[in-house]
Amino acid sequence: MESDRFDEIDLRLLHALEVDARASFSRIAAVLGVSDQTVARRFRRLRSEAGLRVVAVRCAAARPGIEHWLLRLRCTPDGAATIAEALARRPDTSWIGLTSGGTEVACTTSMRTRVESDELLLGKLPRTPHIVEIRAQQLLHRFFGGPSGWLAKSGALTVAEVAALAPEPRPHPGPAVISQEDEALVAALERDGRATFPELQKATGRSESAVKRRLAQLVGSGAMYVDVEFDTERFGFRTAAMLGITAAPRSLKAVGAALAAHPEIAYAAATTGPSNLMAVAVTRDTAHLYRYLSEGIGTLDGVEHVETMPFLRRVKQLTYRPFRG
Repeated sequence: MESDRFDEIDLRLLHALEVDARASFSRIAAVLGVSDQTVARRFRRLRSEAGLRVVAVRCAAARPGIEHWLLRLRCTPDGAATIAEALARRPDTSWIGLTSGGTEVACTTSMRTRVESDELLLGKLPRTPHIVEIRAQQLLHRFFGGPSGWLAKSGALTVAEVAALAPEPRPHPGPAVISQEDEALVAALERDGRATFPELQKATGRSESAVKRRLAQLVGSGAMYVDVEFDTERFGFRTAAMLGITAAPRSLKAVGAALAAHPEIAYAAATTGPSNLMAVAVTRDTAHLYRYLSEGIGTLDGVEHVETMPFLRRVKQLTYRPFRG
């Protein structure tokens, strides 16, 4: 991966944060072979110019009963952007973008109860002006994404460097549960995944040692992880597209696993609906996307149909902000 705006050190820093988003600048600097000041300066620049955000994400394992959906809302041209930004402000949405020339909103959402699902899908959205059609596909199984980061496929860090940065595993982290007592801690990390332990102590009212211990347990058990979001366009990857893939049922698992290994794929999941796989591909340009469709997905046994929907604009990744991708 190369960029005329950000260099290899920036990419290696992002990869390091993907391995351990809370690693100290001094630890990252030692692995990258640069000074602490260089890491701090690059981090600040990535935040201001490449949209870098470090945020905690709750895992499905810690939220039994949560349903995850992909929504595709076909809208009138004058209403799509407004609807996308309204959805982006909801805490239960992520990965929102405008596709189909700006007339369709693609969005993933997590719903706690069937009542919430019915309220949004059967109540609120159908009554929203400018929405012409609603297509909802439930996400059944994730093949890639979540704690598995796209940057791991870049090779920016060597295997040895990744191992040097990886947090020490806890032998008995306990069950993947976020309790009511954990809410203040998780909420603080959702605002800033690199919040210091004194800041977390202040937010929770718990001792610093208790915060450290519980944070390690939450991450080690898989209840939550700390993720990194950034603008891939600033690193030369200017084209992102959502792919609706239909695979023969007998090939569903194999195709999903193959997608997970492709360097272009940032997310892949099995879904309900007319296409049984949904993926997000990140490529340098339309020529790269074409090569991937023809030489990557096109060569997979069991793939019967592919619908390609380039993102005209990305509105939200994990957190909402004015995103111009």
